[in-house]
Amino acid sequence: MRTSRLAASALLTVGALALAAGQSQAAPAVARPAAAPKTAACSAAHTKLTVQNVTRPINHQLLTLTNTGDTTCEALFHPSLGFDDDQSATAVIEDSKPQAVVTLAPGESAYAGMALSAADGSADHGRWARVVRVSLFDGSGSAGRPVAVPLPGGTWIDDSVSVTYWQADPADALVW
Repeated sequence: MRTSRLAASALLTVGALALAAGQSQAAPAVARPAAAPKTAACSAAHTKLTVQNVTRPINHQLLTLTNTGDTTCEALFHPSLGFDDDQSATAVIEDSKPQAVVTLAPGESAYAGMALSAADGSADHGRWARVVRVSLFDGSGSAGRPVAVPLPGGTWIDDSVSVTYWQADPADALVW
C-alpha cells in the first residue's frame, strides 16, 4: 500500500513537472497590427470654406468646409466666427454637438449652420454683413489665422447670430 502511494505521488510529481515545463515555453509571437496614424485636424491650408444661402430655415446660411488636401482630416468642434469687424466670437449652439468628430477624406465636406438673426426681429443691433472670419480648431486652440469668407449679398445679422458644431450632413447642420 505504501508502495502504491509512493508510485501515485511520483506520477503526480512527474505530471506536474511536465505541465509546468509546457507552460514555461514562450507563446508564439503574435503579429500586432500597426497603430493607425493619428488623423490631423483640418486646417485652412488644406481646406476650402464657402457660405451659401438656404431656403429653409429662414434667416440661416450654410458654411461648408471641404478637404482639398491629400490626406484625411478631422473637422474638430465648431467653427469660430466673427462677422465684419465684430470684436467677439459668435455664440455656439451647444445642443448641436455631434456624437463623433466629423472625419473628412480628400474631397469630402463638413457643414455648420449659421442662424443669422431672430426670426421675429427681437434681437438688437441688426446690420448688413459682408464677410465672416472663420477660425478652425486643432484640438488645443485655433488652427492658424482666420479665413475671410465672403457672404452672399444681402446677409442680415443681429446679436442672436449663432453657429452649430461641424456636421457630416448639411440637413443636420440646418436643424438648429
